[in-house]
Order: sequence, then C-alpha cells, then structure tokens
Amino acid sequence: MELGLVGLGKMGGNMRERIRRAGHTVLGYDRNPDVSDVHSLEELVGKLKGPRVVWVMVPAGAATQSTIDELAALLSPGDIVVDGGNSRWTDDEKHAVELGIKGIGFVDCGVSGGVWGLENGYALMYGGDADHVAKVQPIFDALKPEGDFGSVHAGKVGAGHFAKMVHNGIEYAMMQAYAEGWELLEKVDSVTDVREVFRSWQEGTVIRSWLLDLAVNALDDDEHLDELRGFAADSGEGRWTVEAAIDNAVPLPAITASLFARFASRQDDSPQMKMIAALRNQFGGHAVENKK
Repeated sequence: MELGLVGLGKMGGNMRERIRRAGHTVLGYDRNPDVSDVHSLEELVGKLKGPRVVWVMVPAGAATQSTIDELAALLSPGDIVVDGGNSRWTDDEKHAVELGIKGIGFVDCGVSGGVWGLENGYALMYGGDADHVAKVQPIFDALKPEGDFGSVHAGKVGAGHFAKMVHNGIEYAMMQAYAEGWELLEKVDSVTDVREVFRSWQEGTVIRSWLLDLAVNALDDDEHLDELRGFAADSGEGRWTVEAAIDNAVPLPAITASLFARFASRQDDSPQMKMIAALRNQFGGHAVENKK
C-alpha cells in the first residue's frame, strides 16, 4: 500500500520506518527538509496514486487544522485523511464534515507507544466509517504490535481520539500513584534502597506494569532523580478527560487529582513531579527540565 505521512517528528519518523519495514511505500513530508521525502504537501499529494491515504501526525489544534485545510484543497473525492495526532474528539467531528463535503473520507486515530513504538508497535484506537477504516487497515496492521491485540475500531468519528484521551487520563493517575509511593519511600529512614524496592515490584506483584519498568529505567539513570526539576507539563488530554467527565457526570477523583498535582508542580520543586517528568521522558521522549 502507498501512504502519505505528514509530520516526521519523534512519533511520525519512527512510524514511517515501521510502515516501510512492513513492505509499504511511505512518502513523508515535514517542515524540516532534512527528514522530508518531498518539499511540500502539494508535491506529496501529486506523487501519490489515487485513491490516496494521507496520515497527519502534527500537533493538535492550529497545526492540524491548517494541514487538513490545505489537504482539503489538494485531495480528490474518494481519498482518505487520517488524523493520528492527539486532537480533541470534537475537532474530529468538525474535520469529518469539512472533508465530507468534498467527498474526502476522514478517520481519527489515537496512537500510543511513544519513542518505543518503532520496535514494539503502536497501540491504535481509530474511529470512522467502516469503509474508510478498511482502506487504511493495512497501515493499522503494520503499525500495531504483534499478536491479536493492540488495535481497535472504537466506533464512529471521534471515538478513536476519545478513547486515547481516556487512556491518557488513566496514564496520569497511574504515574501519580507511582510518584507518590516513590516519594514516601524516599522520605523514610528505614528504607535504604528505594530503587531496588521498585525493581523488586517488577515480578510477581499486582502493580507490575510497563510504567513501573520505565520508572526503574529512570532510577537506573539517576537513582534519586537529583538531576531533574520537579516540573511536569500536561499536554491537554488530562484536562479534556476531566471536562468530559463533568459533561457526562462521571466521577473521576483519581484522574482529576493527578491533573491538579501537575499544576502544583509549577509552583514548587515537587519530588513527585521528578518521577512524573522522568516517566514522561522514558516513554514519550518528552522534555524534562534539569536543575541549573
């Protein structure tokens, strides 16, 4: 299959490589000419054979909107646009209508896997009409992890990003729990090797997880996280999850508390936020702030 991929950053660049390894043809466009296969979106569309599939992997909001607007003017009826960024599900509904007027299909896809996805595969949650999803299915199959699980047609347009948003909200709460436990262990005099306590939990315990493995990786790099500033950003999905919970009268005390804990990190050098920052860096390559 042939695919156009827009956005070749930390995620997009590795996704291009994984898709190519599966035997598909990928033409990538990025504003950085050093990583781009073509010089413009117009050239990208012109080199793809119809019906085209173009996957957009750029930051949510204005960047995604401008890219979809430009593609709407370049693509033809029967083509498909996939938004694989972290867009808000309500934007998906708007984009589907805008593109549908021109006969262009739209699929939204939440992607999880971070900087590890090239080798491990990406968990995929996608939404859209079944006919549109079917046209993209070979790419979903190339990106997903090996085995029977790791991808799902979650429902209609917007369902993929809604599912990914909830996934990220759960991620917030899980990281917060590990961070709080780590700080408490560090605080007491009786526990003399916190890193090895975390490592011992990797086998046989009910709290073992990939996030726990990444926490141990981070502690191996910097045992007490002394090099990090206790600051952790939020990329939007946690806020959207809490807002959706309010709209639907669903109580989310753990996820909401974890979001507010990140806000607290902007006021103090929080020990817990050192662990949150370290975990975000481990799984997603997110920037950290080191102490001066």
